[in-house]
Amino acid sequence: MLMVISPAKTLDYETPPAAERHTLPRYLEHSNELIEILQDKSVQDIAELMKLSDKLAALNVARYGSWAEKFTAKNSKQALLAFKGDVYTGLAAEDFSKADFEFAQKHLRMLSGLYGLLRPLDRMQPYRLEMGTKLSNSRGKDLYAFWGERISEWLNKDLAEQGDDVLLNLASQEYFGAVKPKALNARVIDTVFKDRKNGEYKIISFYAKKARGLMARYVIKERLTDPEGLKDFGLDGYRFNSASSSPNKLVFLREEQR
Repeated sequence: MLMVISPAKTLDYETPPAAERHTLPRYLEHSNELIEILQDKSVQDIAELMKLSDKLAALNVARYGSWAEKFTAKNSKQALLAFKGDVYTGLAAEDFSKADFEFAQKHLRMLSGLYGLLRPLDRMQPYRLEMGTKLSNSRGKDLYAFWGERISEWLNKDLAEQGDDVLLNLASQEYFGAVKPKALNARVIDTVFKDRKNGEYKIISFYAKKARGLMARYVIKERLTDPEGLKDFGLDGYRFNSASSSPNKLVFLREEQR
């Protein structure tokens, strides 16, 4: 079973990494092409393109400008430990054992607007480039056109290496939109996390993001390879709801938080 999650806007390059082992992103020729486009943009261009404040736009223009061919401990960090945010709060990879990181390296992938597809231990230089960004490029008008079916092909390769055909989608719609389900040699299982509020169950973004991270953590910690085991997920009060679920859509409900 292979999992996919979204990246995060918030990054942490200050905290020392909790893992020594690292790998390099596998598709840097594509990242370099995007960086060359971004390096031609002014602060104002980036602010308008990404709907950012001038301060954040300037930060990211500086990041594009300092992009280096060589990934080192000074200019990069393992992706799973560099990303912060709700999903990564749920994942809590800082306490992973060496065996946890090894399992995650085989069974977890992060979708990325800049890197395409990242493994947890891939070193990553800091960046901001959301998948939904309408960045014109040689392949089309946006990043979905840029990546085309490449990400799906790479996922197929990783699935084949595992010897299975199950892809657990824990990513947002924006990011999973870069995956072409028809091009996948896989059964895709979607997850839905709903919280009870004012008498009804709803998807609450903050909680749902954290829950996707918790699910990824659960799979890693329990060494799950059979999707049937996903139904036993019960972290933070979530429970599988069979009545709302189908074989390829697993729904988890939680009572109101007080």
